[in-house]
Amino acid sequence: MSNPLLSIIIPTHNRPHLITRAVKSALEQTVEDLEVIVVDDASTQPIDLPSNPRLRTIRLSESHGGAGARNVGLDAALGRWITFLDDDDQLLPHMAAVSLEALSQAALPTPVGVISGLEEVNSQGQVLGTRLPPPVRPRGAHFFLEELEPGKSYNTKQTLVVEREVLHQIGGWDQTFRSRVHSELFLRLNPACSLLGLPIVTYQLYTHEGDRVSRNTKLRQESFLRLVHKHKSLFKAHPQMFAKFVYEHALRSYDMGQKRAALFSLCWAMGIDPLHTFPRIASRFYQSGLKNLSTAYKA
Repeated sequence: MSNPLLSIIIPTHNRPHLITRAVKSALEQTVEDLEVIVVDDASTQPIDLPSNPRLRTIRLSESHGGAGARNVGLDAALGRWITFLDDDDQLLPHMAAVSLEALSQAALPTPVGVISGLEEVNSQGQVLGTRLPPPVRPRGAHFFLEELEPGKSYNTKQTLVVEREVLHQIGGWDQTFRSRVHSELFLRLNPACSLLGLPIVTYQLYTHEGDRVSRNTKLRQESFLRLVHKHKSLFKAHPQMFAKFVYEHALRSYDMGQKRAALFSLCWAMGIDPLHTFPRIASRFYQSGLKNLSTAYKA
């Protein structure tokens, strides 16, 4: 296919039991004018996928990491529009169609990208939760550093569909990051590109017990600090959301057993914006107390 409308890029590394499902979901889109590019990031065993005229596989002899593998796919892509799919997730069949239709009708300042909703599913296919994106972030905004509308989530960045040239113009993915790669990309993307959010679920995030970058405690801490340092002027310009971002990182660190890092981040958040951070801490303790009381009562 010489000039497909959409390129779906799937980086993968040592997940032969999952990649086939991801590729299948990409090829089963209701839009036919697309290509699927699988970038095998130096898996121990080369992946073996069924032949399909719309499918290309690029095997890397040395690992480039998730961001690097995405850049390889981006450079090889032929489509005007680009989206990325993690190898352990899958697209719903209408993902490409609803995204491209919304882009064709968008009235925002150009260029425009679109994001949509996602749902978390377990190995039995049960939906554990749903996230819907904010409705609009015009060009010049800073995505997750802007105030968030009730009931919406910034954790829908995996659903991005955007022009290939826009990603090239902002420099693609930052390969110095191994975690927080989507957050870092969006802080450079939104100032150059309007983002339209659709209240439609198009993507399934698969929860499993296998290896995930998001569970690597060392990478999470390193990438968090790198992200804040790289974009410190943007974070400082949005103190309330900066504090919220650091506070949520503290909670996640605590849940992952990193109590010292959690305490550090909690104090950091208080230093950035005590007026909004203290009520969050108080509410957290209050809810924990109610939960403990409920457990004790039932016992």
